[in-house]
Amino acid sequence: MRGKKGGVACGDRVEYQLTTAGQGVIETIQPRSSLLYRSDAFKEKIIAANVTQIIIVVAAIPSFSEELISRCLVAAESENIEVLIVLNKTDLVESAQTAMKTLSLYQELGYTVLQLSAIQDISALPPYLTGHVSVLAGQSGMGKSTLLNALIPEARRATAEISEALDSGTHTTTHSQLYYLDENSAIIDSPGFQEFGLSHIKEENLAWGFIEFHPYIGQCKFSNCRHLKEPGCAVIRAVEEEKIHRKRLSFYHKLLRSGDSATKT
Repeated sequence: MRGKKGGVACGDRVEYQLTTAGQGVIETIQPRSSLLYRSDAFKEKIIAANVTQIIIVVAAIPSFSEELISRCLVAAESENIEVLIVLNKTDLVESAQTAMKTLSLYQELGYTVLQLSAIQDISALPPYLTGHVSVLAGQSGMGKSTLLNALIPEARRATAEISEALDSGTHTTTHSQLYYLDENSAIIDSPGFQEFGLSHIKEENLAWGFIEFHPYIGQCKFSNCRHLKEPGCAVIRAVEEEKIHRKRLSFYHKLLRSGDSATKT
């Protein structure tokens, strides 16, 4: 950026001016259709811009955080980004079966859960990427880099070069990078993370991050209902009628009570 050190996200569409051969400065960032980022009370970390799909990668081994999945889902819903959950390392059959028991809840909510093994066969994945700008997201160790390398041979070479330069046997992704799959499709590899703060989402908008709450929002007795223990709450009634899983309401309450959302304005 001219006169700036930051502000540009992977996936941004920009106008730039060449200064010398192969170098230039960004003059303008065009309006974004979406912005995926995480935040806590002190800082924000932009993951990617203009994405239409987030691919949450989990693995049979090591164990994954279900709370992290839920947080990614809230972030995606808040930006109207489609979601694909990929269970990697399904060649570890017994562990994969255990993982699917956990992920079945998200299938019931309507999210697609795709099972594959990046080291064996990823042929099931490309059809879900067509026409999307997708971002790979998830904890470190879930196999995102292996997945990307299987999709894009050029990415494997880049990883090998970086690893050699660092004199390291393994490469850890430290920045987001976009790869084109075709003229209408791209995939962004992002660094792994162990937490996903949602402090940028306002308290009154938090319930919209839970897709199964949508039919009941606005149906409560009180217009400012927070779905905690208010009388006439349609969301709580839906839980009692087993239309909403109690675990999901408990997680929503956890987010509210922890203050992990922006102050109501």
